[in-house]
Amino acid sequence: MANEQWKNDIAYAMTPFKLLTWPIGVWPLQVYNIYSLIRCILATCCMSIIVILPTMEIHMGCTDAEQNIDSIMLIFCGVLGVLKTICFRIYAKNLTSNYGSARNDYLTIENADYRAIMRRYAFVGRILSCFMVCFSYFSVMIYSLIPLLGDDKDNQMNITDEDVVLEYPMPSRCALEYFGIPESMYQIICLFEFIVLILTCTCNHGNDSLFLNITLHVCGQVKILKASFIDFDVSSSQVNDRFNALIQRNSYLIKMAKELANAISFVLLMQLFLSSILLCIMGFQFILALKMNDAVMMGKSFMVLCTFLTQLSVYSFVGDYLKSQMEEIGLFIYQSIWYDLPVNLTKNIIFIIMRSQSPVKLQAGNFIVVNLATYMSILKTSISYLSVLRVMVET
Repeated sequence: MANEQWKNDIAYAMTPFKLLTWPIGVWPLQVYNIYSLIRCILATCCMSIIVILPTMEIHMGCTDAEQNIDSIMLIFCGVLGVLKTICFRIYAKNLTSNYGSARNDYLTIENADYRAIMRRYAFVGRILSCFMVCFSYFSVMIYSLIPLLGDDKDNQMNITDEDVVLEYPMPSRCALEYFGIPESMYQIICLFEFIVLILTCTCNHGNDSLFLNITLHVCGQVKILKASFIDFDVSSSQVNDRFNALIQRNSYLIKMAKELANAISFVLLMQLFLSSILLCIMGFQFILALKMNDAVMMGKSFMVLCTFLTQLSVYSFVGDYLKSQMEEIGLFIYQSIWYDLPVNLTKNIIFIIMRSQSPVKLQAGNFIVVNLATYMSILKTSISYLSVLRVMVET
């Protein structure tokens, strides 16, 4: 019965993220063989298309201002997807050790209250993943349907023309003509580009969900550790061994958190940099759409803004929460009955409290702390920039 419960807990905490990341070859608990490498290479090559085709469109001068913005947005999304997939393969050992540790946590936990804490954090991870991935898929569907629906008047005018201007889910008309792709394959190309967009969303938000889920699990383990310090019983036997086990557990969680921070450092740097640029570009496009009463452009800009703001919000919230959980370890130790412990243990407590004053933090490029303060700073800068542009547009 207990074995079945363990299996159900592990499936509840990990199955959605396995379904998202196994097809692209970055699932940490997979067998890292030639087949997983092939899946990763195929996913990376498909995402490269979303970078190459819009870049060629801009270089050939076949796009207007609106399509240029769409091309830049798609290029940034493709770059982020490729970087996340490659980095998670490079730092596969870090993710594998963390997910392996999480699996062992579910297999070894016996306290019902602690198990409930782990389930709660797993539930939060599932909710965040569902919201991010589903919203991005919905945005891609709307984004892909807009060029196909088109404008009736334009379609009627195009029927009389010898050269029909075809619109694709992503700007790629001139690039496809350059490669000699016949117009008779229009529907097949549209379907292929739609699949590439879906794959790019999976590589972006799927990898985000994979990382955020295990980071929340580490936060849950830190919360359990804090509860263990508070509930520590000094009257029972083997006080030294049990308290030293908690100290070792603290060191182990710090090690796991450091591995996660190292794995995501460069990705976060590019995420902050590209997201900040896109927020300004798409925000300006949204202002122009409001001025021209262009509902289609407003909808596209709004969806892109929401998608990137969601990414920044979730990373900032989880980074801030991880930092606060690590800092509170020293506070909870101080609130425990440490004064009843043997003298040799109270000496170790000082070092734990000192260590908690320098908690593990998610950092972009190992120099920008990703937390709510950073998030608010990015928002303030972007809004200030957009306010200046709005005044310029109205004057």
